[in-house]
Amino acid sequence: MIYLDHNATTPLDPEVFDAMLPYLREHFGNASGYYRLGREARAAIERARTQVADCLGVSPKEIVFTGSGTEADNLALRGVARACREKGRHIITSAIEHHAVLKTCRDLEGEGYEVTCVPVGGDGRIDPEEVRKSITPETVLISIMYANNETGVIQPIEEIAALARQKEILFHTDAIQAAGRIPPENITAQADLVSLSGHKFYGPKGVGVLYVKNGSPVAPILTGGTHEHGLRAGTENTAGIVGFAEAFARAAGACERRAASIERLRDRLEKGIVENIPQVVIPGSKAPRLCNTSTVSFRGIESESILLYLDLKGICASAGSACTTGSPGPSHVLLAMGFSSRQTNGAVRFSLGKDTTEEQIDFTIETLKEIIEKLRSVSSISAC
Repeated sequence: MIYLDHNATTPLDPEVFDAMLPYLREHFGNASGYYRLGREARAAIERARTQVADCLGVSPKEIVFTGSGTEADNLALRGVARACREKGRHIITSAIEHHAVLKTCRDLEGEGYEVTCVPVGGDGRIDPEEVRKSITPETVLISIMYANNETGVIQPIEEIAALARQKEILFHTDAIQAAGRIPPENITAQADLVSLSGHKFYGPKGVGVLYVKNGSPVAPILTGGTHEHGLRAGTENTAGIVGFAEAFARAAGACERRAASIERLRDRLEKGIVENIPQVVIPGSKAPRLCNTSTVSFRGIESESILLYLDLKGICASAGSACTTGSPGPSHVLLAMGFSSRQTNGAVRFSLGKDTTEEQIDFTIETLKEIIEKLRSVSSISAC
């Protein structure tokens, strides 16, 4: 199997699994317990909290463990909206955000909040001036993703965050795809709130983090106990938290070395596709991107057909965000970049990982060439 869908999820690192295993077996206690088993679990969680904080260059008190990246996004948006209700009811986001942000914003609109979605250019980048023009006296939060999950395009976070600071507005970034692919200290340097997800960098599913800068007003959205500094009620997933921290530390240590190697393979893939297959477009290729991500639009072919044939050859890719697979309609990201529905329908995302090889890339290029030729020949016959 050739796995080229690392933006959807990554395989669990065996050494991360080994770190988690004791907390699935003998150290199974509830971290709120006063007895030894509980104290062991609590100590493991606090070690993990410190480990994550050290990677990000922040205080452990600013790390909140959640049940997923989606929950972290929800806590950031809903939490700030509720905490700042009396100050204002306006939120700024972008048209290319993950649905965890866009659908949450839509729900908040139903609760009386106003949401402005700033556009992107044809390269997939947000113009900070569009954000500046959208700010009103009612604006309490700006939420812009660090890097897009479909195209890999990196946003001008530093400039947007500077605007937010100047206007004393909280700034949140969904850095779920960026984590593990760029130096972690860069992620939190500009933001008041940052969302992360463990399974994007060889950690376990079902655990995320929201970094909450000290002093940032956030109200809990899950109520019950006083877990996670009172911001996230519920018994902690000790094994998952330990796994998150171990995976994040490993990814942070290898980030720059991995990035250079993976970027060479991504460029090799794109060069091979462009040279061997006519009528293709690579959205966002002119902008700064994550090292591992490439979306390719094949003219005149449905992405679903391409993916089925790739799967028969043992190659795993996707048509965009894994969270929207099976949903009708074209990619909202590519539409926002100015692509037509027909162009988005033929888009396939390839996202590489630390174990991707040159041989796998070359096999994928040759396989794609055969698949596209076959599908286009069938398509032309059907059109006659």
